[in-house]
Amino acid sequence: MRFGKISLAALAAASLVSMPVVAQAKSAAKSAVAKVERKAAARKGESKMGGSLALAALALAAVVGGIFIAADGGDDAPTSP
Repeated sequence: MRFGKISLAALAAASLVSMPVVAQAKSAAKSAVAKVERKAAARKGESKMGGSLALAALALAAVVGGIFIAADGGDDAPTSP
């Protein structure tokens, strides 16, 4: 029974080690058969960075608001006696 447990553990360890190698070999074989890659085409007038002015303004407002809240003067006196 002890030999069975050891051999089962060795088989499990070997399969865990070998599966990434098998998956990589399968992926390489698949890509060797078909070398087709799709790429997005750039449209006229579109920024290559993909950002927008509204998003930048929102981020700037969040940063300014965070600075304003953090540096409000430190008047954090408790209201209870």
